[in-house]
Amino acid sequence: SYGKGVVNRRNEIGKNLKMKKYQVIEPNFLMWCKVDTKNGAFGITKEEHKGSLASTNMALAKIDTQQFNPLFIERLFSFDFFHGHITHLSSGSTNRKYLTPKQLFELIEIPDLSKKEQDKFIALVDRIENLGISSELTHQLNLVKKLRQAFLREAMQGKLVPQDPNDEPASVLLEKIKAEKERLIQERKIKKQKPLPPITKDEIPFEIPENWVWCRLGELIHDLLGGFAFKSSKYVKESKNQVVRLGNVKNDNLLLNANPAYISDEYASTAEKAKLLSDDILVTMTGTRSKRDYLFTLLLNDKHFEDLNLYLNQRVGAFRLNDLLKKEFITFLLKEPRILEPVFLSSTGAANQANIGVAALNNILVPLPPLSEQQRIVAKLDELMQYCDKLEVSIKESQSQNELLLQQVLREALEPKT
Repeated sequence: SYGKGVVNRRNEIGKNLKMKKYQVIEPNFLMWCKVDTKNGAFGITKEEHKGSLASTNMALAKIDTQQFNPLFIERLFSFDFFHGHITHLSSGSTNRKYLTPKQLFELIEIPDLSKKEQDKFIALVDRIENLGISSELTHQLNLVKKLRQAFLREAMQGKLVPQDPNDEPASVLLEKIKAEKERLIQERKIKKQKPLPPITKDEIPFEIPENWVWCRLGELIHDLLGGFAFKSSKYVKESKNQVVRLGNVKNDNLLLNANPAYISDEYASTAEKAKLLSDDILVTMTGTRSKRDYLFTLLLNDKHFEDLNLYLNQRVGAFRLNDLLKKEFITFLLKEPRILEPVFLSSTGAANQANIGVAALNNILVPLPPLSEQQRIVAKLDELMQYCDKLEVSIKESQSQNELLLQQVLREALEPKT
């Protein structure tokens, strides 16, 4: 995908091949995934691919090497503006753009350049890439990401804001939280949780100040919602009740316009336990293991409920925390890589799918500071993250300008000379 070329996925014993039909690969073929054109899934087969097998989901078109340099075709199909044009001409839904060989041959126009002009074009692209503008901007974005992580790391170790000896120790705060939780259990407002495992020295990932305390997240929450198994057959076109699904939750962003799903008032009444509230912290519990595109967290506020009732779908969790805590601090904490690493490692699931269980979330180790320091940390992190946001916007604007300039240069280079 994304113009990265063709690679052999694996070696396999013949008797393990399950499909009835395969294609045998030869060099200098244009190869593409029929159902993944939206991601630029095109490449040129090379000598090292000779004799490999491709499923019928892949398409192969032999290149006329007398007329075209395969490297020219490879370069052409790697550009965003070109495979974006191809995707536009492909058929199918947004996520399953389908491109058949017939569509490719009849709809896609290849610039009519001589092989000498093609070679010049390849050399031009090489010169542009050697300038390293695009890679430098990507590097800058990665630096901003590392800067965010550095701020979080300092914050969770008590090094971001000054310590105040007058702060009530976190151990006292934790006892208050436990007492409040026990009162609510006695009043049958929340359920009693299963005992949490004791914290061992080997689990503690870093040192914290003396007036902080290590605890488990399960000690701080009143409830952990696991979501309701809504039936898609019961979704309605529109209502004031929206189901929050995995695709709607990213770090600090609730994407309600992303493939929205609504339910009727009647159906919503059967799922009252999945109804979300302001100050709930959402967490995604399923994703792709290799990408780690899960454990996204988001703190809900009153603005999220101005026009809608929100209901939690399965595989999205929600923490309901004690009111003695600064909710924003816990949200920041749940983005710190060292805190999340044991949770990622605990994931289950077949192949590349990862699932996080309720127990793993309850067992998350929390470095708990005094409440006053939580407030100071949140104020400072808000300031620093806004600074990072501005940096990202500036870099992405430069990326867009660079991409537009690159596209214009390449379009002019591809125009037939009269």
